[in-house]
Amino acid sequence: MALLANLVLVFVAGLLTALATGLGALPFFLVEDIPDRWNVVLWGLASGIMVSASVFGLVDEGLAEVGGGPVDALLAIGPGALAGVALVVVGHRVLEGAEVDPRQYEAADFRKLVLILGILTVHSFPEGVAVGVAFADLGLDSADAVVLGGLSVPLLAVFMTVAISIHNVPEGVAISIPLRAMDVGEWRMVWWAVFSSLPQPIGAVIAYAFVRLAREFLPFGFGFAAGAMVYLVATEFVPEALETGADLPNRGRPELAGGLVVGLLVMAPLALF
Repeated sequence: MALLANLVLVFVAGLLTALATGLGALPFFLVEDIPDRWNVVLWGLASGIMVSASVFGLVDEGLAEVGGGPVDALLAIGPGALAGVALVVVGHRVLEGAEVDPRQYEAADFRKLVLILGILTVHSFPEGVAVGVAFADLGLDSADAVVLGGLSVPLLAVFMTVAISIHNVPEGVAISIPLRAMDVGEWRMVWWAVFSSLPQPIGAVIAYAFVRLAREFLPFGFGFAAGAMVYLVATEFVPEALETGADLPNRGRPELAGGLVVGLLVMAPLALF
């Protein structure tokens, strides 16, 4: 029964990160468009947060779990990081040519929506995994935990849930922009933004159940999530920011760099715990 309650809590945490994607559509309730400059800053902020959370949170926690020397840590975490990168690479290659544009959402039938959700899983599932493994010590006594509703919640899980949620906001903006061009209603834009992140609560539950039932694979899980997220930042988020800022001075690199620095600093307190 305790495991079931924990799974529900982890699912809710993953669902919160998905709902946060819908926040990216909220500015369109007030304005017609978001300047490219601010869009680039948001992508930089999200990238910095993800890298910082991966290094200071997931990797650091994995090292603490392994103990021993650097070689032991590398052998435990390294394969997980490589597996995380491999999953994203293979997923992209399998789905190559099947990329979807948010403009297709509105006109899609059920089968097309299932395909779209499968494609989105490649992008958002690793983020759900990061949330799930961060909850590995849920309900266990730990010095690095906060008590919520009488339950001991790892501080890393709180940080990771907040980090993924903040990261999802610019994704929601990116999804909403083409929908706005189609004159899609604001609330439907919110729904489609949330829809794009629905694999995250599923990934969170699967990852949590796996590392909780097979504790010895926890360092692998930390490495997997960190490797996948850092790779996504390097191959998707940063290129997306540069593409968005293509018409800005210096292709928006100053805005991207500023967002990255702020994102890194926001999550830097993880290194203190």
